Amino acid sequence: MRVVIAGGHGKIARLLLRDLTGRGDTAVGLIRNPDHAAALRAAGAHPVLADLEHLGVDDLAGHLGGADAVVFAAGAGPGSGAARKDTVDRAAAVLLADAAQRAGVRRYLLVSSMGVEGEPRPGTDEVFAAYLRAKKAAEDDVTGRDLDWTVLRPGRLTDDPPTGRITLARRVPRGAVTRTDVARVLVALLHTPASADMILELVGGDTPIGEAVAAVTAR
Repeated sequence: MRVVIAGGHGKIARLLLRDLTGRGDTAVGLIRNPDHAAALRAAGAHPVLADLEHLGVDDLAGHLGGADAVVFAAGAGPGSGAARKDTVDRAAAVLLADAAQRAGVRRYLLVSSMGVEGEPRPGTDEVFAAYLRAKKAAEDDVTGRDLDWTVLRPGRLTDDPPTGRITLARRVPRGAVTRTDVARVLVALLHTPASADMILELVGGDTPIGEAVAAVTAR
């Protein structure tokens, strides 16, 4: 499987690239900083310079040729303001969907966030509220398309060692999950076609990842 990941130098993306290449898949990471290329090559992935805030849909579609799936794991990141939450967390996700359709790539995984439904809680930081609204707008756009999409909403992300055990469902209680476990769930979803057209929330739990993905996608 050839998988193209937007936000290729992000923490989850680098773990995902490593896991994909480790199982024999071809992993391509889209990056905007050429200085990040070496880190992707070290993970066995193919870096491609593509700034999603300034790239046109045709140019981006050209980078998706031959792909079996795309994953949107990009984010404006800490320290960015509300405006970049919109241009990256929403608009870049929409651009990737446009390019995927242009390139004939049907499989699209969107890394979103728990807490996006409804208005942010009173007292929520203005920038974080903008982030949640941008993520929800991206979800609304992607899930309205003729794509084999899956939306994954992780809980609070940590850099703790992975447990390999999760809780995965349409709705789960709020909680934390390691970034490594998120990456491993994404790999499992990519290789589970029945996960298409599903919005799933994810936190740490007691069920092994493979069993959890099999259970939620059983129809």
